[in-house]
This record gives sequence, C-alpha cells and structure tokens, in this order.
Amino acid sequence: MNNIANNISISRAIMSIMLAFTETYSIAFCIIYIYCGISDMLDGFIARRSKSESELGARLDSGSDSIFVIVAMIKILPTLNLTNGIILWIGFILFIKIVNAIYSYIHCKKIVLPHTIANKITGCVLFIAPFRIANTNPIIFEYIICCIATFAAVQEGQYLRTSSKADLKIN
Repeated sequence: MNNIANNISISRAIMSIMLAFTETYSIAFCIIYIYCGISDMLDGFIARRSKSESELGARLDSGSDSIFVIVAMIKILPTLNLTNGIILWIGFILFIKIVNAIYSYIHCKKIVLPHTIANKITGCVLFIAPFRIANTNPIIFEYIICCIATFAAVQEGQYLRTSSKADLKIN
C-alpha cells in the first residue's frame, strides 16, 4: 500500500487499540490520544493534496475514526461525573445520528457520514474535551459540547435530506 494517507489511517487504528491498554490521562495516553487526533486531520488533508482520495481511503479513515472514538469513550467516559441530563442528551444526539445513518442507507443504499463543518467543529471540541474538562467548570463545558453536537447532528440530517445522490458522491 503506497498511499501515505491510507497508512496514516491504518496507524491511527493501531494506535487507537494501543490507547485501550494505557492508563487514562497518563503521559502515554496523552501522546497516543494526540497522535490519533492529529493523524485524523492529516490523512484527509494529505489524500486531497496528493490527489490520492479513494473509496478504500474513505473507509479506512471512517473505520479508524470509529475505533478511536469507541476506545476514547470507553477510557474517558468512566472518569467523568456526567449528570443524568447530559447522559440523556448524549443519547438523544446518538439517536439523531443513527436516524441519519438509517435514512442515508435507505435512500442511498449505503451509510453516508457527511463531513460538514459543524461535524468537524464537534470533533475538534470533543477532541480537546478531556483536557478542558479538567481545567474548567465541567458542567458548562458539557452543555457547550452537547449544544454543538446537537446542531451538527441536526444539520447532518438536513444535509442528507436535501442533497442529491451526486452531492453525496453516490453512484
């Protein structure tokens, strides 16, 4: 595999698995966590710049993102003291995302995960969350994150419902 962007995505998947075996918030955890975040930004940028975008690359990126998010959630969520309201709100956001995925599958015959600006902002805010929550009032930061993520999920659904298959890059 000579594609640098794909290799970066694969390395993120491997590093995400390694993250699962580190102590949460340890130096090793932070280094791997930061590497995974930076590699997520780099792989797509490099693929676009080198004109090496591919269906395989998109799948590797999404798969690696999923592994990273799942591992990070398993490691970080137990360390947070989330209120029942925030937990319900997160469940509501996940429900919207699942409805969006089902809608895209029904109408496009595949799951489409749009990379909207709001989704990217949500990703950035969630990425820095473990570092910010320790230094701010966690409740306020959690509400800010949930507001941004709710907007992104609703915007994603609107985008899916109003875009043509060509806009969504569906054949």
